Amino acid sequence: MPKKTRTEARWRRHLRVRKKVFGTAERPRLSVFRSLTQIYAQVIDDQVGRTLISASTIDKELRESLKGKSKVEKARLVGLEMARRALSKGIKTVVFDRGGFRYFGRVKALAEGAREGGLQF
Repeated sequence: MPKKTRTEARWRRHLRVRKKVFGTAERPRLSVFRSLTQIYAQVIDDQVGRTLISASTIDKELRESLKGKSKVEKARLVGLEMARRALSKGIKTVVFDRGGFRYFGRVKALAEGAREGGLQF
């Protein structure tokens, strides 16, 4: 049996989590993806299949404030921005989807930033 790559293992974990985690209009899903250099977050209504809000380290509005910060600090600031945008659209509670990544480091920092900004999950 061939050895699974890290990416394949993450996809399997993600599918396992997605069986249980589903975003509705009242409580959308906060989905996180991290690459080697960037981190992305989206608030998704799975009933309609639509992204309601997104924020990432490549956003033009955030780019200047992120210069010279560590990846973990950047993730926290993306979480804060995510919460600010969600609250402005009237979204207070979400379901957190870590995307198959461990709840550690940048993923944890983004979640804590979003909680700090006022999102509940």
